[in-house]
Amino acid sequence: MIEARHLRILRAVAGTGSFSAAARELGCTQPAVSQQMKALEQSAGTPLLVRAGREMRLTQAGEALVRHAAGILAGLTAAEEEVAAIAGLRAGRVRLVSFPSGSSTLVPTALAAMRAEHPGTRISLVEAEPPRSVEMLRDGDCDVALAFRYAGSDPAGPGSGGAGRVGAPAAEGWEDLVVRPLLTDRLVGLVPAGHRLAGSASVRMAELADEPWIAGCPRCRRHLVEVCEDAGFTPRIDFATDDYPAVAGLVGAGLGVAVLPELAVESVRAKGVSTVAVEPAVEREVVALTLPDLARVPAVAATLAELERAAAR
Repeated sequence: MIEARHLRILRAVAGTGSFSAAARELGCTQPAVSQQMKALEQSAGTPLLVRAGREMRLTQAGEALVRHAAGILAGLTAAEEEVAAIAGLRAGRVRLVSFPSGSSTLVPTALAAMRAEHPGTRISLVEAEPPRSVEMLRDGDCDVALAFRYAGSDPAGPGSGGAGRVGAPAAEGWEDLVVRPLLTDRLVGLVPAGHRLAGSASVRMAELADEPWIAGCPRCRRHLVEVCEDAGFTPRIDFATDDYPAVAGLVGAGLGVAVLPELAVESVRAKGVSTVAVEPAVEREVVALTLPDLARVPAVAATLAELERAAAR
């Protein structure tokens, strides 16, 4: 196999005309140059240099190899510089996928910090709810996934084989991933400002049994039904929407009640809505996920660190 160090020595010999001059140029010994040239000729399977008086001249094969060596060595130098830039966070990219309420709360702070600290690193963002975001990570469509799982629920989502019930043991689904916990996000109740329970310090889920409900995303909707059933009733869902401002707007118009994660409420300017604590407490764990190999990439590691800092604020 032809090695880059052999090509550098060959070019030096071709340029200086002798092993001793090439050794001085390269900062090594003449025997070392001679030994490396023998190794290169063995790899090539043909003589590359011939002695003509006091000078070393290239054979036809040697001339061909020197001609190609310029491009090869230039390409290696460019690759080394690019890798060094990525390792030093002067370049690189991170593909981030996040659920909507994370995109509007945690992500902006983290990305602003990344741009300030590492302006050469490019970060792209797309939105997807888990388990789709986790699938994208495993499929190689992103580098970091911001995701969540409800306490005691299946982290992998529908179809993973988990029970998915509140209070049930969490199904195994993230063992192959690096899981970076960010925060615990509690669900809060949303009721119209004029509702009988508006202003209450806390509300038990059972007190909302007869109310019309506005539900969120499919996974959140499934979890809502489970929480309500654990409280002894099945919710009457009149409206369902993936859009958190729409949920708040429907509640504010007096069309029903809802529960949303605190992150979602933080990202919505709700008019005519009163928020109340819900008992028993229902929480979801917000995490950043990546693959073990990706976790060692400097730009990915920096992004995870900034997401942690954003969550701690």
